[in-house]
Amino acid sequence: MKTAANQAILAEFLGTAFLVAAVVGSGIMGERLANGNAAVALLANSIATGAMLVVLIVTFGPLSGAHFNPLVTLVMAYENGPPRREVFQYLGSQGAGALVGVAGANVMFGLAPFSFSQHIRSGGAQAFSEFIATFGLLTVILVCGKVRQTSLPFVVACYITAAYWFTASTSFANPAVTLARALTDTFSGIRPLDVPVFILAQAVGGALAAYVFRSKGAI
Repeated sequence: MKTAANQAILAEFLGTAFLVAAVVGSGIMGERLANGNAAVALLANSIATGAMLVVLIVTFGPLSGAHFNPLVTLVMAYENGPPRREVFQYLGSQGAGALVGVAGANVMFGLAPFSFSQHIRSGGAQAFSEFIATFGLLTVILVCGKVRQTSLPFVVACYITAAYWFTASTSFANPAVTLARALTDTFSGIRPLDVPVFILAQAVGGALAAYVFRSKGAI
């Protein structure tokens, strides 16, 4: 049991690290190769992120549930009631993994491990986008996880890839990833000043999805 718990914590750490590295690294690579074409850079960024999500969920899902997102962990705790200690361990491993992931991506491209982003992502439209993106993500996880569990890796990846394009914020939908992206002054970054509003919008979106689609609710 102890070994299984340790594997779950390690899976959340590694999964979050690789997810952030994919988001940040593909953003840097896309921007460098796109010669100023932001649409091409975003296309590369979204495809790489979606592909990595499939890999990570399939690989680490059997070990930890492949949360890689504090909101997913909290919603699953609300659904299933795991021990509080386990929840905190998941949250800590996700936060640590996010920091390692952003540092690793920056270093791979010859940048300092951490640098505060100057990418402004402010305004009501951006906050509303994060609310919608997170509500949608948690809805997909809660509904598909119950009725089409084997399809979940692909459905989540497709949703995030699409949400890069249909939301003005490019769908962060993850507090750990949001905090990490404040530490890279690159294509996928977010100005630290804008982080609290993003996380608040994400929390509201996730909470609403948990309320609407909880086990004793609509499904």
